[in-house]
Amino acid sequence: MPLLGGLLRAATCAAALLALAIPAENAWAQESEAQAIQSEPSKAAAAPKPDPSTLRICASEKQPPLSMRDGSGLENRVAAAVAEAMGRKPVFVWLAKPAIYLVRDGLEKRTCDVVVGLDSDDPRVLTTKPYYRSGYVFITRADKDLDVTSWSDPRLKTVDHMVVPLGSPGEAMLKDIGRYEEDMAYLYALVGFRAPRNQYTQIDPARIVSEVANDKAEVGVAFAPDVARYVKDSTVPLRMTLVPNDTVSSDGRTMPQSFDQSMGVRRDDTALRDALDAAIAKAKPQIDAILKQDGVPVVATN
Repeated sequence: MPLLGGLLRAATCAAALLALAIPAENAWAQESEAQAIQSEPSKAAAAPKPDPSTLRICASEKQPPLSMRDGSGLENRVAAAVAEAMGRKPVFVWLAKPAIYLVRDGLEKRTCDVVVGLDSDDPRVLTTKPYYRSGYVFITRADKDLDVTSWSDPRLKTVDHMVVPLGSPGEAMLKDIGRYEEDMAYLYALVGFRAPRNQYTQIDPARIVSEVANDKAEVGVAFAPDVARYVKDSTVPLRMTLVPNDTVSSDGRTMPQSFDQSMGVRRDDTALRDALDAAIAKAKPQIDAILKQDGVPVVATN
């Protein structure tokens, strides 16, 4: 999920900052995924065929606000709308793991058939056409004169704290502008000083927003779908500004900030991919309404 889809999007950052932008758990998760597929072929082959009247949706219990056990997550509602457009009943197959594991432990083990909210260039799956595009945003308090609109804003080098997701383009840019060491201890305190090595470690999106709202950080940077609902619902008025997609690092390399979002199926399941493409087009008004309801800013898809 965005992040869900966002968990792999740091791979699009420039090669010079790639090692800084992607924590060890991303590469580890992909390697473990490949090992799991190779080591359990009999289990995958023995999995029952899905009921053609249903759409089995891989869903994480640990990815709010995108995926939530009561079905109220943004991507849950999008998936349900697309399933209904296909004339199928949406059936959520819940995994008690973060969304980064849905492909490995759900899709490839054939307990479910579609993962929602992946970047459109995710190499692990066959992706649908994008159903929306959004990007990273700056989050600041509306009552402060800190209307940051670019990573080149000199004020970012002097604010007290900045809070960014680990392994994101935001973390890469924090390093690029020379203030990562200043915020590193603060960021890792937010995850109990758990190192992102061979384990999934991430700052809760709600915590990113609350750090800004409670004046513990002056600027937050996060993928908009991950935080838009919390920004919208905040009792402290906040501003949310899309980071320009033409952001460049100090050496002139482009650092993408906006990403197309798609659904993913197994790489040999072209029939389901095509059916989802048709349903996504049919359900576009409902999808747009869901994004608007959660306050997610969208930009034109590529």
